Amino acid sequence: MKASELVGMSDEQLAITLRDTEKHLFQLRFQSATDRLETPSEMRKARKDIARIKTVQRQRELAKLAQAPDDQLAKQLADLAAKTEGPGKRRAKRQVARLTALQESRKAKPAAQPAKGK
Repeated sequence: MKASELVGMSDEQLAITLRDTEKHLFQLRFQSATDRLETPSEMRKARKDIARIKTVQRQRELAKLAQAPDDQLAKQLADLAAKTEGPGKRRAKRQVARLTALQESRKAKPAAQPAKGK
């Protein structure tokens, strides 16, 4: 599957394709374990397809974050701050760091850009 095909899909279609591809990869692994896998390259293709799908999903997620207003980012940051303890804390801490960096870059941008003169 080509990346250009994936970009043309909706978010729901991407999620369905990802689920199907992961299921196919599981079946291929099972066949490999029982020595019935005819084409080992199919496993590599499935892994690459999964990576492509996840890349497109992440690009869309980042684009939505870039478009989000500051108050929405602050709300997400507050929600994630509560999840930094207990299971899944590493992931939450990474997301907090990313959102904080995005907020800082937004604050630094207007100051870094010179004002347009007459």
